[in-house]
Amino acid sequence: MTELDRIESSACTSMMVGKKASMDGATYISRNEDRLNAIYRKRIIVQPAVSDRHETYVSPYNKMTMPYPESGYRYTSTLDADQSTGPNEEDGFNEKNVGLSATESVYANEKVLAFDPYVKNGLAEDSLATLVLPYIDSAHDGVKYLGKLVAEYGSAEGNGLQFIDKDEVWYMEVVTGHQWVAVRIPDDCYAVAANQVAIQDIDFNDPDNYMWADGIQEFVEEHGLNPDFDRWDFRHIFGTDTEQDHHYNTPRVWFAQRYLNPSDDTQDPESPELPFIRKAEKKIAVEDIQYILKSHYNETKYDPLGNGTEHERRTYRAISLSRTANSHILQMRDSDKNGAAGVEWTGFGVPSFCPQVPFFTNANDIDESYSYTPEKLDVKSAYWMYETLAMVVESHYSEFTEPNLDYQKKLSEWARRKIAQVDKKAVTMSGEALTDYLTEQNHEIVKHYNEETKAHIADLITKGTELSKLTFKMDPNL
Repeated sequence: MTELDRIESSACTSMMVGKKASMDGATYISRNEDRLNAIYRKRIIVQPAVSDRHETYVSPYNKMTMPYPESGYRYTSTLDADQSTGPNEEDGFNEKNVGLSATESVYANEKVLAFDPYVKNGLAEDSLATLVLPYIDSAHDGVKYLGKLVAEYGSAEGNGLQFIDKDEVWYMEVVTGHQWVAVRIPDDCYAVAANQVAIQDIDFNDPDNYMWADGIQEFVEEHGLNPDFDRWDFRHIFGTDTEQDHHYNTPRVWFAQRYLNPSDDTQDPESPELPFIRKAEKKIAVEDIQYILKSHYNETKYDPLGNGTEHERRTYRAISLSRTANSHILQMRDSDKNGAAGVEWTGFGVPSFCPQVPFFTNANDIDESYSYTPEKLDVKSAYWMYETLAMVVESHYSEFTEPNLDYQKKLSEWARRKIAQVDKKAVTMSGEALTDYLTEQNHEIVKHYNEETKAHIADLITKGTELSKLTFKMDPNL
């Protein structure tokens, strides 16, 4: 697999929200993990804490090798069912309430890669969460920790990573073999990234809100890489601005900003200058993030499921895809007040048609239906159950879209009530008793979602039998 193949096979959409920009005061990171194939099996587990470990990590994908730290925290993990190309632990929270989503694939231009090419056996997507998430104590610490690893081992590809704790959200872009920058998303802002270098101006006099690879300014100056006269814009220096960007990447950012800043009707979906960080016109709820991750240019002529012309419906790459392997939202509320503060919303199947299920991350387990992902279809597996739901809904989209939206809304209402109920009890608990309680609640949540989903599938299939084209209007007496 070439570098281009790998990036194209793992093209994603990410969204981040600061705590003052959110309706509930929580910080958020989120992403659709999109793959080349429509069936790309994922599973969710809780990785146990480790201590006194003396082992070496070797990547099955590119043989990247490094010694494991001796100890590591417990963490939730959304990993590949097939481990032959590496763990690919896409997202999770560790027991210190620090979250990571890895990775948003990004491209660097040929000018910068000429002087700092990728390292063949360096850090790649398959290894990043595994080698970072168990060992960090804050979002800022996550950027710093990964930066040290990149300096020592190099990077095998371009990747964007999101880090979160109860106070801060950081976005880091590693774009060449050793060059990277990171920005702290302001508390009152949101940001969206879509497979294109997103970070813009860097203030090298503000290390509290920006971080960067040692020597990056000298690297740019030495090789004459800055195209601007009066600014140091990371996107301009390291990123790309191609026809593929204009049709595959920037329109997704445009749609998200169109939704959260509806009064701004001046933006062009193909513009390379869409801002990365913005203030929304209203506070952002988890349902708003879900809407964006589930979207396909809804209510525009570019909707592949809409009423535009054939050309318009095929012009831009949507956010929600049939090949979305998982869609996740990591929500961190005030963990000083409640040990149930971390909630990980995970969706399998096509996001447009399937719910994102909330799990409490201070837990020892999620549920067997999420860890069981066989090669062949089995609705005892959450992955396959939601793939089945998506297939059924899209098969009769015009007839099934309304009952499907009603099903998703009903579950969303239930989830809010359930989380509020758990919060009331969790705030009185601590330690192992709290972790055991939240583990139990995860099983209850999954049971409810699984039962409602199987009932919804059965209802749609029953209705679908009346929609067959193999029918004929006939005399009711015959």
